[in-house]
Amino acid sequence: MNGKYQKFDEDFKQGAVRVVTETGKPIAQVARDLGVNEGTLGNWVAKSSVALNPGTWGDPPLPQTSQASPRCVRASTRRGSGD
Repeated sequence: MNGKYQKFDEDFKQGAVRVVTETGKPIAQVARDLGVNEGTLGNWVAKSSVALNPGTWGDPPLPQTSQASPRCVRASTRRGSGD
């Protein structure tokens, strides 16, 4: 490569993600087949899965009723650990 970034259009990205999700092939294999960096394709797949399933990235937020201050959470954890 000549040191410049390759620019991929959205259709190509979506097609590459579809190949991974619909065939179940490993990202590394699909990336090699398409001539794309494995990390780049992995980012596209992750971004696509988050877009399709909002709220799935990281830990889900706590319900409004169970949010407590960190001090209360630590104190209740210490008290509950000896039971």
